[in-house]
Amino acid sequence: MTSLSVSSATPQEWALVRSWAAEEGWNPGLFDIPAFFAQDPAGFFLGRVEGEPVSAISVVNYDDSYAFLGFYLVRPELRGLGYGLATWRAGLAHAGGRAVGLDGVPAQQDNYRRSGFTTAHRTARYVGEVPAPARPVAGLVTAERVDRAVLAAYDGLCHHADRPLFLDAWLTAPGHRTLARVVDGRLTGYGVVRPAEDEARVGPLFADTPADAAALLDGLAAEAREFGAARIAVDMPEANPAAALLAQERGLEPTFETARMYTGPVRPVARERVFGVTTLELG
Repeated sequence: MTSLSVSSATPQEWALVRSWAAEEGWNPGLFDIPAFFAQDPAGFFLGRVEGEPVSAISVVNYDDSYAFLGFYLVRPELRGLGYGLATWRAGLAHAGGRAVGLDGVPAQQDNYRRSGFTTAHRTARYVGEVPAPARPVAGLVTAERVDRAVLAAYDGLCHHADRPLFLDAWLTAPGHRTLARVVDGRLTGYGVVRPAEDEARVGPLFADTPADAAALLDGLAAEAREFGAARIAVDMPEANPAAALLAQERGLEPTFETARMYTGPVRPVARERVFGVTTLELG
C-alpha cells in the first residue's frame, strides 16, 4: 500500500466528498456542507496518497459524551488496499472517549460490529411523491415564527445531544425550508426539507403525534414542490412504528435501509417523536 496520510479537511475540500457520496447514490443535500462544519469544524478528514484525496470520514463531536460518524468512503478503484481502515482509525481518534453513533449500510455492519458498534434499530429511506393537500395545512408556521430556544429545546428531546450550532446553520442554509406546527400556542413538532442531488430530503421530522407528523410532511412536500422537487425522501427509524405507517399512508416506498449503531450508552431520545432523522451523515 502506498503511504496514506490522513488530515483535517476544509469545507472547500469536502465538496469533493459530497460528489463521492452522490456517486454512491446517497443523495446528499446541495447546501449541507456549511451546516455540517458549523457543529465541529475539526471533525472532517481526508486520506491522501501522494497528495490526492482517496478516502474520507467525518466524526463530529456534539458534546463531551457523544459523537457521530459519517461519510466513510474510499474511492471504488482503491478499495481493499487498507486505506479505509487507516482513515477509520484516524477519524475515530477524534471522538476520544465519547460514545459514537453511525448509520451503517448492510455491507459494512459486520465490520462495524468488530469495531465495537452495537445495532440499536434499523432505518429505512422512504421515497415518493406526496399528493398536494386539498387545503392549506392548519397550524403550520415558518421557523421564524417560533422562538429559537423553544425549537432547540424540542430538538434536544429527539437527538442524543444538544446541537445549537448545527441547528442555527441547518435552519438557515440556502434552500432549506423549515416548518413548525403550533397547536394552542404550543410547539408540537418541526421539520426541514432541502434540495438534494435527486429527491428533496426531509430531515428532521420530529412531532408529538402521527397527526402532527402528517401535517408537517404534507407541508414540507408542498415546500419542496415550490423549489421544483416533485419527490421527497425521508429516513424513518423503525424504532417508531408510526413513522412507517405514515410513509405508507402517503404512498412512499422503502428503497434501502441502514442500521443505527452505537459504541456505548447514549442520552435517551423521545423515540415516538422521531418520524425522520436529520441526516444519515450527522445523525
